[in-house]
Amino acid sequence: MPEQFDAVKARDTLVERIRELALRQGFKKVVIGISGGKDSTVSAALCARALGKENVYGVLLPDGEQKDIADSREVCRCLGIRYKVVNIGQMHASLTKEASREDSDGQFNVPFHKESDVNVGPRLRMTTLRYIAQAIGARLVGTGNLSEATVGYCTKDGDTSCDFALLGSLTSLEVVAVGLTMEELPKELVQKTPTDGLSGMSDEEKMGLSYQDIHKYIRLGSCGDPAIDEKIRAREQANMHKRHMPLLLSAFE
Repeated sequence: MPEQFDAVKARDTLVERIRELALRQGFKKVVIGISGGKDSTVSAALCARALGKENVYGVLLPDGEQKDIADSREVCRCLGIRYKVVNIGQMHASLTKEASREDSDGQFNVPFHKESDVNVGPRLRMTTLRYIAQAIGARLVGTGNLSEATVGYCTKDGDTSCDFALLGSLTSLEVVAVGLTMEELPKELVQKTPTDGLSGMSDEEKMGLSYQDIHKYIRLGSCGDPAIDEKIRAREQANMHKRHMPLLLSAFE
């Protein structure tokens, strides 16, 4: 990581930005999906510092069985925030079952599609988080980081949907650095190997890229390997649509 990154300053700046936003927009409470990974862990800690732990609501969203749900509970315990568990497993199963049901009255059939099915989870989680946030009068915190956004390692209308993107200016390595400055967080959770919780693979294994290389590409312009740079650049261009509002097609010249 470039030496000029000041994790303490970044941490304190984000805490102040949360307070400024809350004052400007008139909200006090936030909802965060707590996965047990570093991004949601650091996000929850920043919000607790900014707004007070009593105003941070963690939501645990297992899709059936979540092996590391104990880590999610530990985050909430360490920060002293309230939390709720909503299992989306039945919703996921019902959606895919109904969509793939074969009809004989001229309706088109929807075949099972692995990648589409994988993305159901993040989208149902976001629907659930939106429901809870609106019901309790809170804002929804986005926990995705800049490294993930750059290579499109995120789900459109899923984890990209939020009221404000708290870690969107920080790379994955910088999120870890910020988290390590927060004594209220267990270091093992901040440094936990990122996984999607579905494939049994780490994020880096699934992407075929390291967060170190992505970080260097973003901050230095190159990771030092032209072939890897091109791979990151190609993914960045192909997934740019995830980082913008839907394209508006004008009916006027």
